[in-house]
Amino acid sequence: MMSTQPVIAIVDDEAGQRELLSESLRAAGYATLLCADGRAAIEAASRCSLMLLDVRMPEMNGFQVLEHVKAEWPSLPVILLTAVIDIRSAVSAIKLGALDYLEKPVDIDELVSAVEDALTVEAPRSGPGLDLPSYIVAESASMRALLEQALRVANSQVTVLILGESGAGKEVIARFIHESSSRRAMPLVRVDCGALPENLIESELFGHEKGSFTGASIQRRGQFEVANGGTIFLDEIGELPLTMQPKFLNVLESGLFRRVGGSQEQRTDARVIAATNRDLENDIRQGKFREDLFYRLNVFPLHAPPLRERRDDILPLADYFLKGRKLRLAPATERLIRAYEWPGNVRELRNAMERSAILAHGSLILPGDLPLPLQKASEIKEPQSILVGDMEEIHRRAILEALEKTAGNKTKAAALLGISRRNFIYKLRGYGL
Repeated sequence: MMSTQPVIAIVDDEAGQRELLSESLRAAGYATLLCADGRAAIEAASRCSLMLLDVRMPEMNGFQVLEHVKAEWPSLPVILLTAVIDIRSAVSAIKLGALDYLEKPVDIDELVSAVEDALTVEAPRSGPGLDLPSYIVAESASMRALLEQALRVANSQVTVLILGESGAGKEVIARFIHESSSRRAMPLVRVDCGALPENLIESELFGHEKGSFTGASIQRRGQFEVANGGTIFLDEIGELPLTMQPKFLNVLESGLFRRVGGSQEQRTDARVIAATNRDLENDIRQGKFREDLFYRLNVFPLHAPPLRERRDDILPLADYFLKGRKLRLAPATERLIRAYEWPGNVRELRNAMERSAILAHGSLILPGDLPLPLQKASEIKEPQSILVGDMEEIHRRAILEALEKTAGNKTKAAALLGISRRNFIYKLRGYGL
């Protein structure tokens, strides 16, 4: 009877290596087909679901086999195994159609993970206990804790103030709150308070009547009216002019406002989420922000951590921004982006990946494809914050303890920590383990 298991062809001229990989893959639930040379591999291509192909073999090397196999079976996933990772060779192999390459001696858990990925058996990114939408990547403990708080506040009607550096993902958090709330079927309206001229911001927020000022040829609804029944997200609320703050406070407290040039009160039922990268308490001391407005906004504050304090998210985010491009990061590139401090946070990472995707030759992003500041990044420096340093060390120790308890089995260690195998491998690379 034909097996319903995926069949993995293992191509290696060393019998011991073939048997070792075969035993490991069978234990992971795969059937295997062993090939001692390139000609046997070409014959086996029609009978396998994926091929593991050694590069250095007599008569026909792995590149020659790959070229033959891809000419006849272009959709067959092929993963190269090589004793020495040569970036140029890896680029050439990927141009020929190799899906991935792994260094020998092969880490069995990474091999199984690569095979699963190649066969589209994708490990869950969100992890246990928190069902996240596809546009959110959150492997780090700090980001997951933040999203759990956001989920709890989503169905209340209280005002939320999201604090954090520019580019840290405050708008994504606001979207998550709105889409997790009972208002999800109604509009989510974004207003960038820092991008609006002071003479137009009142009209933008509250609307205006026809003829109320030069150029007001028609009546126009403001964003509070557009967001009625839904959510209004006020980005960079710290840039709101002091002259506008009393009117804004009034609509927060009563839901009532007047259009510019109007005499009739309008009512809105818009849930308010505000965000800022400013220190509003310092602005209060300097007379730039009203204290009563701050306390009305700060009912439920959420702090979006900067990317340098959620390093576990850097590589998964990079993969997310490259999704659909058939590109992957070289190991040296992964080390560089993990070492970089990311002053521009997630926005800077997204831009870096988009730039690198344009510059990359073939399917591998090399260090030279990165922006210059990233190319100069060295090993991860000791974090300035004692708390952050402590957390990094706690995470590192937890990984080591999990490996010790499972006798070095990465699959079991990942399960012990409650994370995916792929994320566990990210962490090992990040901590130099």
